[in-house]
Amino acid sequence: MADATHSAEQLRLFIERIERLEEEKQAIADDVKLVYGEAKSEGFDPKIMRMIVRLRKMDKDDRDEQEALLETYKAAVGLLG
Repeated sequence: MADATHSAEQLRLFIERIERLEEEKQAIADDVKLVYGEAKSEGFDPKIMRMIVRLRKMDKDDRDEQEALLETYKAAVGLLG
């Protein structure tokens, strides 16, 4: 029975850690939203900024491949030139 009690305690501790991390994650998400809001009030476009942040996370090869595919698709639907 002590083993079940230990497992239950361990599970409770894991759940509490997860809950704390989820709260921290929400606080960080709120902070990020505030920064985008500040940037927007200074005349920057948050949508484009998000795209830049996403591109900066990629390595160069993945970014180049994605940009080439985008150009190919744009050409296919007549958006170039």
